[in-house]
Amino acid sequence: MSTASTRLPDGRYGRSSDERADQTLKIVGAALGAVLLVVVGWFAYHYVGQSKISAQVITFDASKNAVDIHLEVRKDADASGYCTLRSQSADGAEVGRADFRFDGRATRIDKVVTLRTTAQGTTAELLGCHGE
Repeated sequence: MSTASTRLPDGRYGRSSDERADQTLKIVGAALGAVLLVVVGWFAYHYVGQSKISAQVITFDASKNAVDIHLEVRKDADASGYCTLRSQSADGAEVGRADFRFDGRATRIDKVVTLRTTAQGTTAELLGCHGE
């Protein structure tokens, strides 16, 4: 006894709709992946590549109404901008925030800045630096 095959002969009726859908999904997926890669690259370039000022807190010394912060700033010689610092109390409340401006031709600046606070600060945090 023979069994009848339910498959269509290969190549006789063209590609199936599943094959066309798979091909379309592959093309759309590749295009979306390329767009995502371009967007991520653009953001990375503008966020990291354009940064002309960077800094780090070396040490800090807190008193009752101020925090002295030793800040090391690195920048391009022609760059000017500011860094934002803040201090928090022991309970986590912000007690001081200020922007400190950096100009001049020096590419490395080692400076102690004084951040005035409304209460005893226990931290010194660099929030970021921005070029102008």
